[in-house]
Amino acid sequence: MQLIAMITMLIDHLGAVFFFEERWMRIVGRIAFPIYCYLLVVGYRRTRSQKRYAFRLFILALVSQIPFMFTFFTSGVNVIGTLFVSLLILMAVDYFKGQAWLQVFVAFVLTAVTYLPMEALKFDYGTYGVLLVLAYRYLPNAWSMVAAHFAINAIWILGFRATSDIQFFSMITTFFIAGIQSASPKAKTEVRVPRWLWRSFYPGHLAIIALVQWQMYGVTWNDFIMRITDYSM
Repeated sequence: MQLIAMITMLIDHLGAVFFFEERWMRIVGRIAFPIYCYLLVVGYRRTRSQKRYAFRLFILALVSQIPFMFTFFTSGVNVIGTLFVSLLILMAVDYFKGQAWLQVFVAFVLTAVTYLPMEALKFDYGTYGVLLVLAYRYLPNAWSMVAAHFAINAIWILGFRATSDIQFFSMITTFFIAGIQSASPKAKTEVRVPRWLWRSFYPGHLAIIALVQWQMYGVTWNDFIMRITDYSM
């Protein structure tokens, strides 16, 4: 799954930066983010130290921020930052493990409290990502995750963001996960990609795309400042 996430994310970002009219590239890219959300939950369950896991994610978010800004000309926060916030919420909810109703209450409150700050700071995927992580972590079976993912997409597209309907293609990932878990509930997602490659791929590929883009289009520092200023208004 890691390799699929990396390849589909690369296709998505190449489409966003260089091939604007190739809608199929953005559709393929919808597969990537749910995989990252799911693997965050898998890693969270398996890690021997949740604090170290969170610290590594925080550092990766920091390292990724400048390449993210330079690639997409944005002052927003990259998607690893969204995953980091999601992880902190998981840790807070699981602090009350064994108290189901209290866990639901904490999850609701923290999701609501973080919504406006994440919107204001333009976190990539924002609360959408938080909700998807919570669905992968706490829903009782694979097909309830499918239903939840559909509901999240519908609410976000129709109610909150009114973005392109291609986000519904992200459900391909959840159907795939549900199929695997239904066939073998104890199946594990084994690590196939070296850790150094998995951790460095997001900031690394963004840095390369940004470098090529700036050289190809002759982007200057003033261009960058003007564009992120315009987008932040």
